[in-house]
Amino acid sequence: MSEFNPTSSLKKERPPVHDQLEFFIEQARQATPIRTAVVHPVDHNSLMGAIEAAEQGLIEPLLVGPEHKIRAAAEIEGIDLSPYEIVNTEHSHEAAERACALVRSAEAVALMKGSLGTSELLAAVINKTKGIRTERRLSHVWVFDIPNYHKPLVITDAAINVAPDLLTKRDIVQNAINFCHSLGIHKPKVAILAAVEKVKPTMQSTIDAAALCKMADRRQITGAILDGPLAFDNAISLQAAIDKHIDSPVSGEADILLAPDLESANMIAKQLIYLAGAKSAGLAVGAKVPIILTSRAEGTLGRLASCAMASHMVYHPEKES
Repeated sequence: MSEFNPTSSLKKERPPVHDQLEFFIEQARQATPIRTAVVHPVDHNSLMGAIEAAEQGLIEPLLVGPEHKIRAAAEIEGIDLSPYEIVNTEHSHEAAERACALVRSAEAVALMKGSLGTSELLAAVINKTKGIRTERRLSHVWVFDIPNYHKPLVITDAAINVAPDLLTKRDIVQNAINFCHSLGIHKPKVAILAAVEKVKPTMQSTIDAAALCKMADRRQITGAILDGPLAFDNAISLQAAIDKHIDSPVSGEADILLAPDLESANMIAKQLIYLAGAKSAGLAVGAKVPIILTSRAEGTLGRLASCAMASHMVYHPEKES
């Protein structure tokens, strides 16, 4: 396995403006392709996404699902499957279970969602006896290259945990921190979002934010600088923080935005994509291996970038203190 150092110093090797995702893809190409169990790739998007990532040298796909459906999809697209291994299953549920088994036996080091529901895949992942869960809660990280922001921005959790409580938020934050470490961001700055910047007893998000900051002080959360509650404007803009007399090491320099709940995170993320022209990639993290989760509307860049992020995590696993 080749030596791999994706971003030993992002400041020394900053990607071109608005080409941040392409930068991570190029870095991942320098590594050996990661052996990835692609779960139920029986339609155009899921099969093409896996094959494109393989052709770019990012993954070595194991196509897990009903063989006749996979071959039928390949025939429609004119894809030659001879270079790739197919693991035959009866249906999507069995495909998800078999993919997790491949991870447990070290035959795969990542999962990739195909043409099945996210909930069906994650149910297999978190199964207590046959899954690949860890002690930490599973969560989703969404990485953005935003034209009006000077570095990659991670938003969490926009896809898995609907209304996280304090301890779940702790896991979500730690997962995102560890993910940033794998990208070479050694001390990420975390903005814990709320509608206001002051702790208010009637707003649970502000109380959780204050508690998370104290948990970081007591090393219950490690590897990052946390501040909150912060409203979105003073998390992203230093000038907005100055105007509101907020003295924060995170304002204007946030690497991670922790939203109060899934709905707010999802809305922020979709607004960035559709109104601000942001490019994005996404993973589920907190399991034994990264899980490449892309929506059916995701384009080629997003799919490749998600695979690249998984590669970074495989070659730079977080070492627990």
